[in-house]
Amino acid sequence: MFVNIIIFLLFCYIVDLIVGDPRSWPHPVKVLGKAINFIEHKCRITGFSLRKCGFIVLFLGVFLILFLVSLCISLPFFGLVISLYLGYASLALGCLIHETRKAQKLIAGKNIQQAREAVACLVSRDTEHLDQQGLYQALAESVSENYNDAFCAPFMYLSLLGVPWVWAYKFVSTLDSMWGYKVSHWKDLGYAAAKADDILAWIPARTGALSMLVASRILRLESSVSWSRIAGDARKTDSPNAGWTMSAAAHLLNVRMGGAASYFGKTRIKPEIGSGDNAYSKSKIDELINLIVLSSIIYAAFFTLIALIIS
Repeated sequence: MFVNIIIFLLFCYIVDLIVGDPRSWPHPVKVLGKAINFIEHKCRITGFSLRKCGFIVLFLGVFLILFLVSLCISLPFFGLVISLYLGYASLALGCLIHETRKAQKLIAGKNIQQAREAVACLVSRDTEHLDQQGLYQALAESVSENYNDAFCAPFMYLSLLGVPWVWAYKFVSTLDSMWGYKVSHWKDLGYAAAKADDILAWIPARTGALSMLVASRILRLESSVSWSRIAGDARKTDSPNAGWTMSAAAHLLNVRMGGAASYFGKTRIKPEIGSGDNAYSKSKIDELINLIVLSSIIYAAFFTLIALIIS
């Protein structure tokens, strides 16, 4: 049993890191996205309360995902293959790093228009007017925030609760990423998904930030950074979870995050995170990627150990 857990989690982690998410391959999240778009259309034409629709879709979707995934992985022989695939596909760290490297290369080469398009694939903010520094900052903020969504949260649920539950989480996370915006068009329909995602990502956000702090000691980054400083800035953000890994990255790399940013054509002033005044550069993104990768190894080792203890 112990060996099986280690092999399974190690397989999922390594394959995700190496293979990532090739765009030509089918992926369950793409299926979820298409289904959610179809459901959204139906919700908006029913005339029923959008907030109630959001709750109904959330609860029915979670139960349906749990049933279907449990059914698939219980199949003789094919169940093991499906389980390995769904375990690997639930993680997105490899894809995050690959897309970050791609955008970083374009920014460093001053291919600004192409860089704006590449960064736009990773962030929800508007990128069409960002200069080189703005693009680097948007990239750094996105990578550090998405460390939680792409890896920490799914790995925790995968290791502790198994494949069906990690995909229940992925459904909630995908629903939140598509509907959970605080604008008039989405605020009612996405309310349930946003609240559910806040709850489910609460522990991973904080343990993810802690893994970054531990990793920074090995990499000999800013040794004076304390947990209280990270936590203090993390609590400035509107989201209860997004600020934790961002705050850790900002302090450990000695840069600033936050400030003015444009979303859907409207400028928002976000709280400033971090105390550094260093300019962003290609080397800073390199440091961030190294920090994220080492943090993920520490995080994976910790939750694999917890999975072994409770199994």
